[in-house]
Amino acid sequence: MQEIRRSLFAARYSLWNSARQFLKAAALRSISARMEQMADRTFTLDEAQNLLPILESLLKQSINGKKLIEEVDAEFQETAHRVFLNGGTRLDIVHLARRKAEREKTIRRVKDALAEIDAIGVQVKDLDIGLLDFPCKVEGEIVLLCWKLGENGITHWHGTSEGFAGRKPIDDRISRAGKKRTQ
Repeated sequence: MQEIRRSLFAARYSLWNSARQFLKAAALRSISARMEQMADRTFTLDEAQNLLPILESLLKQSINGKKLIEEVDAEFQETAHRVFLNGGTRLDIVHLARRKAEREKTIRRVKDALAEIDAIGVQVKDLDIGLLDFPCKVEGEIVLLCWKLGENGITHWHGTSEGFAGRKPIDDRISRAGKKRTQ
């Protein structure tokens, strides 16, 4: 009987792990496709600054959700490892089912928050550190206003091919972009 339970658990874990890897690969493909496409929407510096409170909330929700998902994944991995090392063991199936449901609900919340950020036209560049880019048209060229969670406001920008390492301080050219001139 214990051998059957062990086989069932191993089969379920294998199926769960395969599904997780498939979803992870699909998410990476989706993110890559979005990153390759230049956003249709562009922002002035003022527009981007005004969106920060909403985006910060959505970003924190996503980061916290990601942490919870990683916690549950680690717990499941530890459980599978313990079962393997012991050659089987009794499991609290109710607890594991609750954790799995909690994980699935959190995945949905994270996806919704990231989709909302994406729908606004803002690019999530790094969820681990909370890095966002706002496309901005400056003198006919698209640049990215760059903001990192914890910063008081948008103080840097970079070219579309430079990334975070190429950040430069906001200058007058960037500050004036998209504003109508008054004479």
